[in-house]
Amino acid sequence: MGILSWIILGLIAGWIASKIVNKTGSGMFMDIALGVVGAIVGGILAGLVGIGGVTGVNIGSIIIAVIGAVVVLWVFHKVVGAT
Repeated sequence: MGILSWIILGLIAGWIASKIVNKTGSGMFMDIALGVVGAIVGGILAGLVGIGGVTGVNIGSIIIAVIGAVVVLWVFHKVVGAT
């Protein structure tokens, strides 16, 4: 995937995940960053269980990226909230 695709996917996944985890957005740049990291984490986790990975901006990839972003956002809030 190209960098623009990763940014778009990251924005979508980060925004959805932030709405799931903390009901408010974390800001556009943080949503993109956490979404891209979440897409990578989600792709790795999906690959480990054998269901594929992030292949582009499509529904399956968005779902995987959102799951990964929720995990990343949850961990982020636990670490930042603990300090």
